[in-house]
Amino acid sequence: MRGTSQASRDAAMREFDLVATAASEDGIVIAEHLFAVVDALDASGSLRRALTDPARPGTDKASLVKQLFGSLDPRAVDAVIAFSSSRWSDEADLAESIDDAGELALFAHADKAGTLAAVEEELFRVERVLTSERALLVALSNRSATKEQRLSLFEDTFGGKLHPTTHALLTRVVGMPRGSRLIPAINALLEVAAARRDKSVANVTAAVELTAAQRTRLGSILREAYGRDMQINVAVDPEVLGGIRVQVGSEVVDGTVLGRLDEARRRLVG
Repeated sequence: MRGTSQASRDAAMREFDLVATAASEDGIVIAEHLFAVVDALDASGSLRRALTDPARPGTDKASLVKQLFGSLDPRAVDAVIAFSSSRWSDEADLAESIDDAGELALFAHADKAGTLAAVEEELFRVERVLTSERALLVALSNRSATKEQRLSLFEDTFGGKLHPTTHALLTRVVGMPRGSRLIPAINALLEVAAARRDKSVANVTAAVELTAAQRTRLGSILREAYGRDMQINVAVDPEVLGGIRVQVGSEVVDGTVLGRLDEARRRLVG
């Protein structure tokens, strides 16, 4: 997303975050309505152009939004008007930003309900399942299959096993991938969830399951190294070299480096 679009997205998201946080249990409904708007935008080039035309007055865009989507939750309608009134470098950026707002509404709902950490954990576990089961990943990512076919497979695999917020997030990225591959899309959701809890994500692959004490120690090492708290997601792989592998963003740290970081930390604190 280029500069103008990014600035518009960030400003509208900050405004909408207050609305989503106050919405509480209505967050899932608001998200569903925002996703419906995104689907309409994806399906209509003329609608995208009408709502991103910089020469068109904001009042005209607001009237069009109300005419087309007035039956939706008023908070969703107001959000769409706010996004449409902004300036966009590319017309596709409007739909992408409203889609992000839908995800934000779901995360705000989970945060308010005290289930955000559980949702984050479930997202990670699903990502691990898909990473280890290639055939399932390929089937759920198959763009030649219909949306209904992909969602049917998703329900057969994960139906009834997930928190409603996790389920809503994943059915969205499976059913309407919008150009994103499935694993990166889930990882992006994990980043958003961690950021909402003022944390960064550390994906850990270890030869054996980490104890609570080891997780605490690792968290301390990473906090010292990166200057911020970490959400530590652990996957077990007996074949991992060095006993442990940690990925923070694009940076990969092996067990040897972690050992040196820990030693440096202990020396600093005496």
